[in-house]
This record gives sequence, C-alpha cells and structure tokens, in this order.
Amino acid sequence: MKTKHCYISVAKMDPMYLALSLFRRRHYDKCIDVCTSILDKQPLDQAAWCLKMRALTQRVYVDDLESEETTFQEDILDNSVVATAPRPGTSLKTPANTVPVTSLGARPRTSTGRPMSGVVRPGTQSGRPGSALERLRTSRGATGQSARAIRLGTAAMLTQKDGPFIQVSRLNLSKYANNKCLNKPLFEYLFYHEGDVRNAMELAVLATQACEFQDWWWKTQLAKCYLALNLIRDGEQQLKSALKQHVHIEGFIRLTRLYIRIDQPMKATEVCKQGLELFPNDVSIMTELARLSEALNEPQASVKYYRSIVNEDAMNTEAIACIGMYHFYNNQPELALRYYRRVLIMGAHSAELYNNLGLCCLYSQQLDLTMACFQRALDLATDPLLKADVWYNLSHVAIAAGDIALAIQCLNLCLCADSSHASAFNNLAVLHHKSGKTHLARAYFASAKGHEPALPEALINLDILQQA
Repeated sequence: MKTKHCYISVAKMDPMYLALSLFRRRHYDKCIDVCTSILDKQPLDQAAWCLKMRALTQRVYVDDLESEETTFQEDILDNSVVATAPRPGTSLKTPANTVPVTSLGARPRTSTGRPMSGVVRPGTQSGRPGSALERLRTSRGATGQSARAIRLGTAAMLTQKDGPFIQVSRLNLSKYANNKCLNKPLFEYLFYHEGDVRNAMELAVLATQACEFQDWWWKTQLAKCYLALNLIRDGEQQLKSALKQHVHIEGFIRLTRLYIRIDQPMKATEVCKQGLELFPNDVSIMTELARLSEALNEPQASVKYYRSIVNEDAMNTEAIACIGMYHFYNNQPELALRYYRRVLIMGAHSAELYNNLGLCCLYSQQLDLTMACFQRALDLATDPLLKADVWYNLSHVAIAAGDIALAIQCLNLCLCADSSHASAFNNLAVLHHKSGKTHLARAYFASAKGHEPALPEALINLDILQQA
C-alpha cells in the first residue's frame, strides 16, 4: 500500500514581526533591510521608522561609561578650575610624593609621577609622553556635527534610497519631543549614530520641558550633551538634579567622572562613597574608587577595593590583574603568578599577559617557564611598542643569567622596535660603562634623558658619570 504525503502550506511571516525578531537576536543589518523594505511600501510607518532607527543606533552603540577617555581640562580659559596650585594628594595632576624611587622593586610611573595601572583602560592608553599614540589622539568626536550629506526638499521620514535615513535639518524637534514613543529612540540616534550633539541637546531640552522636569532620564542625557560640549558645571547641575529624583548607579558614576575631569578627586571619592551607601558592594562604583585610589598613589587602599570586587565578581579581569601587579611590585612574585595564571585560565591570551607571567616566573626562580612565556609574548606582540617592552624584559633575563652580550643584543632589538625607549638607552649605557666604554655610556645616558627628561635613573646615572 502506498502512502500519501500531505504538503503543508507555510504562510509568509509578517515583515514587522520578522524585523522585531531580527532586532531581538541582534541581527541589526538584516533588521535594517527589512525595515527599509517596509518603509519603501509605507513611508510613514512610524513603527518601522522607529525600529530602523533603534537598529542603526545599536549597530554603532558603545557604552560611553566604559569607553570614555579621562581627560583633564587646561587651566587656560577654564572656568571649572578651583585652584591652580592644589596641595599634593588632592589633585590628579600633581603626585603626592615627587621623590624619585629607584629601587629594583619600584613600580613604573607615568611622566607625572603616578604609578602605572595594572590594565589598559580608558585614560591609560596614551602611551609614553610624546609617543605616536598621544599625537594621534583626536578630540571628542561627539562635539562636531554629522559629516553626512543632508538632502533638502524632502520630509524627515520620506527618505531617499541614496540619501541619509533621517533628514536631520528637516526634523520638527518640538513635535517629536512630545511623542513619548519616539523621543528617546530619536535622541539616541542623534547622539550615538549621527554624533549631532547640538540637535540631541535641543531635543533633550524640549523633552525635559514637555515632561515638566520630572523625568530623570532626560536630565542624565542632557548632562551627557553638556559634558560633550565642555559645559561642565551645567552637566553637574543636571546630574545632581537627576539623582534627587531617582537614585541610579549611572548617575553616581557620571558625576564621579565629571569631578575627575575637573581634577577634584576628593569630591569624586565622596560621591562614590555616597553611592556605596545606597548600593552596597556594587562592582562598578568600587571599581571607580579603586581607580581613584590608584591615581592618588594609594596602592593599599586601591588593592583593598579590588579585593572586594573579586569577592563580588570572581571573573573581573581588571581587579585580578591589578592585585597581581600589586603583589609583584611588593616583592611577592609567587602570589602575582597565581593571579596572572587565573587570568590565563579565564581565556585571556595576550602578549601583555605572557610578558607578566614571564617576569613572575623569572623572579620566583621558575626559570624553565620563563623563556617559554616570553617566546609566546613575542609571537603574540603585534604593536612595536609592546614588542619593544618584551625585548626590554628579555634583557633582564639575560642579565640574570650573566650573559651581558645577549642583554645588549636584546636592548638593541628593543630600540629597533621603539627608538624612543628611554629605559633601554639607560640600561645600554650601564652595560657599556661596565665594559669600559665611558664615552658611549655618556651618549646613551644623554639619549635617555632626551627622550624622557623625568626618568630618575638616567638623571642619577648621568650625574654620577659627570662627577667621576
């Protein structure tokens, strides 16, 4: 007996439902295409317009709390400066202790005297003073108008295929400010996708007036616009007003970053502690406190907060790495090795991590693993500055083994990767001086001083050489 198959007819999925499904699954490009096809048939469909706007925003969205660069204002023409000569320990620009530390276990410091951070995070990526990374740093992209061509003669929602999605110059912002379904997605589109801070700020002002100043979210967004336009005190007032209406972690963090930006770390610490009273053991607030303590040259307080962070979040890479570096520079390489191995087990494979593992193995007398870690670090290093640091550390391995020729070769390779590495010039000068090449050592000391005038080792060694 033959069997008969029944064919099931499958209905075509509704395009709007399909677009929503794609958006929830974070397939933003496909969602934009579906919304575009809907708008081609129905140009005034507000649901599809709003969904496409949100998809475009999410495609380029980056959490500005995590990616924001910590910049300090210049004293010239800056109304937010409280004191031009603050007391040591109360400013992030002047270190609490300016005495140069030249011991073997001294933690490396920046040009301002601050100890270097354990991880690369916003505000610590500028590299050495005068490096290419610092020269290539651009101004805030959010302060400028959108570079997209604005086509006139069409309505805001009636866009052309070869033109921009929204004709910003044709938007009636007062109309959209009163629409609670469209005003927030439109603000995020203008702020994050278009980078048009001025129109976004105008929309936020109108929306704040429309809700009779009772919505804390709009006050927070207005503060973001003020900070992007360098209106620090206006942003401070908006954040304080938002926190009075609704206590939120984002408000405390943004207010903390604001005080850091105008170089008031004591006030920023006070804000963080107020936030911890309302949100006990919050990881993000404790992270801000730990970074502030580290910037104020208080490593004991900083590592205390990082330990509390690890108790709450055992997978926090920043806290684990900073605790490991604290132990390394306090002559406890075995404990530092445990923390760096923890980061390695968590899946972080980078040249910096293997470099730190190699140093911990070297100083904890695990010489069988030292060269393997540094070899792995060289294989993973793509940045010339990072490769130069690895070769510099390898020179210390050669010095520990008593091979001066290999150490000189490693330092020369370091200078090939980074010709402005002041510490490499200083160590080369010391090695050549031990070999009896005094004139060559003096030249290398002068080069180290020229590339980094604040390097204490080069200054002290040059003075000793000149007095001899």
